[in-house]
Amino acid sequence: QVHLVESGGGLVQPGGSLRLSCAASGSIFSINNMGWYRQAPGKERELVASMSSSGSSRYVDSVKGRFTISRDNAKNTMTLQMNSLEPEDTAVYFCNAYVTHISRSMAVYWGQGTQVTVSS
Repeated sequence: QVHLVESGGGLVQPGGSLRLSCAASGSIFSINNMGWYRQAPGKERELVASMSSSGSSRYVDSVKGRFTISRDNAKNTMTLQMNSLEPEDTAVYFCNAYVTHISRSMAVYWGQGTQVTVSS
């Protein structure tokens, strides 16, 4: 079993910054893809940013140039630096990881989510 724990959410004014972190622990051999998703009230969950184990990243168009994803493969951690935040970024942010277990089986895991609110 694998657990993902997010931290770093909160309330910030428009134009401000937040840094989200995700730490994975458990029966991990390797983590293939890791990503951040978000879900705003009344909307579907959407992929915000993701990064492969080789460091290849992608972003949803609305956050390009403002958000930066990074990960530390040795520590099984991932961060999302969010700058120039806008009210439209308000959502619950979820960490996601595609894990290869020590047993070599694979599964996708989700964190519990962390609230990000952008408001004046």
